[in-house]
Amino acid sequence: MDTIELMYQENILDHYKSPHNFGKMENATVHHHEKNPLCGDELDMYLVIDENKKIADVKVNPHGCAISVASASMLSDEIKGKTIHELEKMAKENILEMLGIPISPVRLKCALLSLDTLKNSILIFEKYVRKN
Repeated sequence: MDTIELMYQENILDHYKSPHNFGKMENATVHHHEKNPLCGDELDMYLVIDENKKIADVKVNPHGCAISVASASMLSDEIKGKTIHELEKMAKENILEMLGIPISPVRLKCALLSLDTLKNSILIFEKYVRKN
């Protein structure tokens, strides 16, 4: 294993042990829960979306494997201050790049749980919250 791979693995473990933006939020514009039925990983995502459709604040409450929790933590850092429009363009390649290690097909669903939760949170916002 080379130094770069080891560095990425340590970064994933750091995010797993101490996820960034961890917690719940009472004043969230959108709260959404997703579960990966294949492995049992779960994620609650809380977003505060301002009048310019930017992410003003985010909290994540992940439960699962290191890849799933690290992905949620890294994504929560990445999305702050970005617009809904910018986030709609995010793809699995962005998540895989953030994680920085090869992800097996079996673990891909774990890595992408955070992206799925974000995308569904945006859909909920666009369909239900923004109209009110």
